Amino acid sequence: MSNKTLFDKIWDKHEVMLLEDGSSVLYIDRHYIHEVTSPQAFEGLKKRRLSVFRPERTFATADHNVPTMNQDLPVKDLESRNQLSALDSNTKEFGIPLYDLSHPWNGIVHVIGPELGLTQPGMTIVCGDSHTSTHGAFGTIAFGIGTSEVEMVMASQCLVQLRPKTMLIKIEGELNKGVTAKDIALYILSQIGTNGGTGHFIEFAGSAISSLSIEGRMSLCNMSIEMGARGGFVAPDEKAFSYLKGREFSPDSSNWNQSLDNWKALFSDSGAVFDTQLSYDAGQIPPMITFGTNPGMGIPINEKIPRKEELKDSQTDNFLKALKYMDFNEGSSLEGSSVDYVFLGSCTNGRIEDIRDFVSLIKGHKKAENITALIVPGSKQVEEQARREGLDKTLEQAGFELRQPGCSACLAMNDDKIPAGKYCVSTSNRNFEGRQGPGARTLLASPFTAAAAAITGVVSDPRKYLY
Repeated sequence: MSNKTLFDKIWDKHEVMLLEDGSSVLYIDRHYIHEVTSPQAFEGLKKRRLSVFRPERTFATADHNVPTMNQDLPVKDLESRNQLSALDSNTKEFGIPLYDLSHPWNGIVHVIGPELGLTQPGMTIVCGDSHTSTHGAFGTIAFGIGTSEVEMVMASQCLVQLRPKTMLIKIEGELNKGVTAKDIALYILSQIGTNGGTGHFIEFAGSAISSLSIEGRMSLCNMSIEMGARGGFVAPDEKAFSYLKGREFSPDSSNWNQSLDNWKALFSDSGAVFDTQLSYDAGQIPPMITFGTNPGMGIPINEKIPRKEELKDSQTDNFLKALKYMDFNEGSSLEGSSVDYVFLGSCTNGRIEDIRDFVSLIKGHKKAENITALIVPGSKQVEEQARREGLDKTLEQAGFELRQPGCSACLAMNDDKIPAGKYCVSTSNRNFEGRQGPGARTLLASPFTAAAAAITGVVSDPRKYLY
C-alpha cells in the first residue's frame, strides 16, 4: 500500500462513490450555516418538498449581518433583520439548532465551531462561506460551498466534488518577536500570490507551524483560501487534542480514548508524495502589511512598496490600478502613513489570543485621537473570556471599547463599515475594493500591527512597542 498524505486518508474515508467524470460523492460530517447563504437553500428544499436529511449534523449561527452594539434591540437594517428572521424560522421548521443573538454560544461560525468542540480531527466540514478552511487547523478537510451546494448537503449529507491536488508548505525555524500566524499567511501570499494554491489543498507543516497555538493555526488555515487553494490544514497533535478536551460537543470521557486513538493516526505518511511542495525559513518572515487590493500585495512593514518593474510578471496585473485606488505610490514607504480606522476581529483574528495580543501592545498607551477603533470578539464566549481576564478594562483605560461579537467590519454587510477614502488597518482576510465599505481602503495586518497603528495613528512597526 502506497504512502498517503493526510488529505488522501480523510478524502478516501469519506468518498461514497467515484463518478464516471472523475468527481467524487463525498460524505459530509459537519455542516455549518448562517443567515446569508442559507435562505435560498431552504427555499429550494421547500419547493422540492424535502427535509434536511441529517439535521443533527447541521448547526446554525447568526454572524454576518449582526450589529456589534446593542444586540438586545431590534436590528435596524431591514434586509439584515429579514435574513436573521428567515434563519430563525427556517431552523425551527427543519429542526436545526440555532445560536442566535440571544444565545450564549452565538458568534462567527468559524469561531464557535472549534470552541464548542463541533470541529474535530478527520472530519469533512462545509459551510456556505469561503473561510470554512479555518477548521483545517484541527486536521479536517474543510471548505466553502455555494448556495446550491448548501441545499445539496441539507438534502443528502453528501456533495459532489472533484478531488483537489495536494500541496505541502513547510516552514522551519523559529519566528521572530512580533511575528504571528497572520504574518506567515501574508508572507506566503506575497511569495506565491493569490492563485499560487489554485486547485490544491494545502498542508502546513514544519517546526514553525508546530510551535503555533491552535488559534494561530486557525488564522493561517483561514487565509489558505486567499492563496487560491480549496482549503488548508495542519495535522492534529497534542495541542489540538488538549484544545478539544472537555468542550461541549467533544467526545465525552467514555469515548475520549477511542477518539484520541483515531485522531493520532491522522498524519501524512513518511514518503507521501504531494503534487507541489514549498518551503520557507521562519526566521526570514517579518511583520507584514498589505498595500494593494488583494491579499497577495503585501510587504514587510519596514520596506517600501515595490515598483512595477521589480515585480514578477504574475504580480503586475492590476498593480497600478490598486495603487491608484489606495492612493499610494510606487517605491514609497507605508510606515508613517496616516490611518483612520483599526479593526480587530473577524474569523481570521477574532479569538481570545488575538485580543490578548492587541491588549499586550496597547497597555500603558492611549488610543491616537485620529483613530476610530472597532474591537470585536469573534463570539460571546470570547467576549466573556476577555471580560473575565480584565482585557475590556485595559482597553477602556487606553480609550478603546470592546464591542459585541459578529463579522463586523470584515465585510460591508452590517453597520460597521469603513467610510469611503478612509484607511483601515484590519486583521480581517480580504482587502478588495469596497470590501469594508464602498471606497474603503484596507491594509491587512496582524493584531500586533493593528495595535501599533491604534496608538500611533499611523502605520507602525509593532516590534518597536513590544517588550
